[in-house]
Amino acid sequence: MTTTDAAMTIGRLAKAGGVGVETVRYYQRRGLMETPAREGSGVDGGVRRYDRGDLRRLRFIRAAQAAGFTLEQIGELLELDSGTDRTRARRLAEDRIAALDARIAELETARAALQRLARDCRTGGVGPCPIIAAFETAGRPN
Repeated sequence: MTTTDAAMTIGRLAKAGGVGVETVRYYQRRGLMETPAREGSGVDGGVRRYDRGDLRRLRFIRAAQAAGFTLEQIGELLELDSGTDRTRARRLAEDRIAALDARIAELETARAALQRLARDCRTGGVGPCPIIAAFETAGRPN
């Protein structure tokens, strides 16, 4: 029986999901994951058990984060998961794509500026390094 076939402790769930235990607890506090009731009794008060559905949700959260969604957006996507509001889900994805496109444009601009500075540094022989000079003046008010 594998980890995903049986009820898991929070430690096994976290490991299977590629996160730490505190990350699982954080997602629970944020309402992205449910906190199961404790099973059993005894000195430790019982153990919480997680199932494949919990692991699937944890992996969904991590994948959505990797795609750049905020935890608030992920919460909305999780709510949409149980419904059929494809229009809203598509709109969230399109908004994320637009944000990524804007960030890519910023990064391309930064890359071009650094390439220009590196080229100027390589071809210039006298005076201060253009890279260092550019960064020294970048934070100054006009």
